[in-house]
Amino acid sequence: MAFSIGLSLITMGLVMYFTWSPEGFEYIQLKRLPGLIIAFVVTLLKIYFQAWKYRILSDYTLSWMGAFRVVLTWDFASAITPSTIGGGPVAAYAMTREQIPLGKSGGIMLYGVLLDQLFYVMVIPILITMGFYYDVIPPNAGWVGTGAMFLIYTVLLGYSVILAYGLLVNPMSLKRMVRVLFGIPFLRGIRRKIVRESDNLIDFSDRLRKKPQGFLVKAFIVSTLNWLAKISLPSIVVLSFLPADVLLTFLRSFSMTFAGLFVPTPGGSGGAEALFLLFQGPLFERVIFIGISIFMWRLYTYYLSIGLGVFVMTWYMNPARQGASE
Repeated sequence: MAFSIGLSLITMGLVMYFTWSPEGFEYIQLKRLPGLIIAFVVTLLKIYFQAWKYRILSDYTLSWMGAFRVVLTWDFASAITPSTIGGGPVAAYAMTREQIPLGKSGGIMLYGVLLDQLFYVMVIPILITMGFYYDVIPPNAGWVGTGAMFLIYTVLLGYSVILAYGLLVNPMSLKRMVRVLFGIPFLRGIRRKIVRESDNLIDFSDRLRKKPQGFLVKAFIVSTLNWLAKISLPSIVVLSFLPADVLLTFLRSFSMTFAGLFVPTPGGSGGAEALFLLFQGPLFERVIFIGISIFMWRLYTYYLSIGLGVFVMTWYMNPARQGASE
């Protein structure tokens, strides 16, 4: 956590140092600053929609408070682990503390990830199409950046197909993958338990496939609202300081968020700030607002997650509650 926060602060400090201009504050428009309050409200809505999503996927086994605890734990773990790992494993642990079996919690996590992938499948073709009319990928990214973004699009689409097949069409393929993975020597000690839990995952997958179509539609709509809240935050922060092309900043927020999924540092620190600078920075007429906007965006999406997450993790790790849950 210290490394993640430190890297984030260093990166933001460098951006502010090179963009600082005291006289720039005279260009602040007070009528736009309430946008920062709107951004905070949207942050709360993002948490609410995410909790609602996992309430649905758990068949409402999770209480509202339990769902909020799981979501905040997930966000906290995501903030201190590499973006390529995410907070899913810690969230699965949190669900077990909410009296949900590990196999079922794993199924819920996978199904939640599947809904994310369906969102990618819906949005990525739109981004590619809009790229013919707008600079969705900033020109200053060059051909290397453009190629990297198209590679990211391809990986996300390919992963969604594999996950959909494994979870909805052939769950046994997941079990075979688990057997192979936990055949690695240093993982064999827990192989029997994990394989047993994979049976629970398959059972949960079978039950999910038997759900009515309305179940998937409702879960997908709530998941999409969660994503829209998350992706709109950079745009709202930008527009809180100066006028900009609303559609362009929104489209770039999509691409920026997708690129952030592949940043290898804990919580995306350093990389997330750099992506904001790359995608949103060129839209600023006054460069002084770039560093301030990065700080406000990370305050809502990163530092708030760490603050709330520490509180929730402390709640989970309380020995008295441990004994009560057991």
